Amino acid sequence: MIIDPKETAPANVYKIMIGSIIPRPIAFVSSISPQGILNLAPFSFFTGASANPPVVCFSPMHNLQGIRKDTISNIERTNEFVVNVVSEEFVAKMNTTAGEYPPEVDEFQMSGLTPVASDLIAVPRVGEAHVSMECKLLQIVEFSRLPLGGSLVIGEVLRFHVDDEYVDNFRIDADKLGALGRMAGNTYVRTTDRFDMARPTSATSRALGH
Repeated sequence: MIIDPKETAPANVYKIMIGSIIPRPIAFVSSISPQGILNLAPFSFFTGASANPPVVCFSPMHNLQGIRKDTISNIERTNEFVVNVVSEEFVAKMNTTAGEYPPEVDEFQMSGLTPVASDLIAVPRVGEAHVSMECKLLQIVEFSRLPLGGSLVIGEVLRFHVDDEYVDNFRIDADKLGALGRMAGNTYVRTTDRFDMARPTSATSRALGH
């Protein structure tokens, strides 16, 4: 099957993307409006981009009507946000924030999740999250304002919050964290079925003639 995005409905292109870019980690992003209204929303187009300085990025998309997310509007105005890692124990509450709500709705209050003051920014983190990252906005790259178009939000991590019981010598215990990822549609994936594979060393590469 050959797919030309220019000849294919955006909704079908989206289906191909979320069915093949898997599993996807979830950025549970908290933000705040200039009026002080808190916002929470999950995004599964998310990754790290740099460790020195630490940089993360995620991509909020417009809905089928071309309406932008409150998250990106808030970040444009305040230049701050928090990325919270989703663990299975509060995924149901996270899921309640995934709906489309008016800007005046506080998703912390609506979901029952706990806002906890951040150290360096005005945006609170999610108290139930075992890993949270306070971020300042570096750049927003807008690709399209069409329905299902999106932007890339890039932020520098100013502060990590990691539960003491979940980390040892800067290594996070994946079993305790119980992070979840997204597949296509309504399907999630657990990070419990894992295997190890050592990266080739320089000596191995030379032996193979590389």
